[in-house]
Amino acid sequence: MISRALFLENLEKIQERIALACDRYGRSQEDVCLLPVTKNWPVDAVAHCQSAGIERVGENRVQEARAKQEQISGVKWDLIGHLQSNKINQVVGNFARIQTVDSAKLIKKLQIVAEKTRQKCYIFLQVNAGDDPAKYGFREGEVADALDQVLESPCLKIEGLMTIAPFAPEDPQVAQSCFQRLANLRDSLQNSHHLSLQHLSMGMSDDLESAIAEGSTMIRVGSALFGTRD
Repeated sequence: MISRALFLENLEKIQERIALACDRYGRSQEDVCLLPVTKNWPVDAVAHCQSAGIERVGENRVQEARAKQEQISGVKWDLIGHLQSNKINQVVGNFARIQTVDSAKLIKKLQIVAEKTRQKCYIFLQVNAGDDPAKYGFREGEVADALDQVLESPCLKIEGLMTIAPFAPEDPQVAQSCFQRLANLRDSLQNSHHLSLQHLSMGMSDDLESAIAEGSTMIRVGSALFGTRD
């Protein structure tokens, strides 16, 4: 686990990258939220974030996050990894937001559990905007129907859309095209459904500049903050 001092140094670098990208593309830095991704790291990583004034983190695995939740308080948790339907009971009420709602089946089950437990469940719809067979998510043509289903589910509150760009470090245009498609889809859905989808969760350590260029409001950063594990 990296030291708090090194974490703060990395955090400053990421914030500088975000600020430069916002300046370059005419965005307000206040409109871009940094979500630290603490997966694979001990609860110390969450404590580093908390000590720096960051009170929301992203986790990929339900059981790993639940173990950390037992060790630290005052943190909001976003689930950013694939959610299996058999884990829903562990998620509703324990995560402030689920970013990876990717099927009609999952929407239905989340509504059932949230209603049963009298919880409000805040979600993003995950979209496979890069048509990547290795990624989860609705296809673009499926999202309108999924949104209708969410809007008919009184315990679910949709706050935005999320995507993961295809891995193509040799061609940055691949990620930017993916982000552009998600932003265009968000605009289309807002017009057709007469609602506001506040967030676009897109962009990570390697492609955050492209994401900001296309309107991202939430950057999910792990390795650039905490390094990589052996």
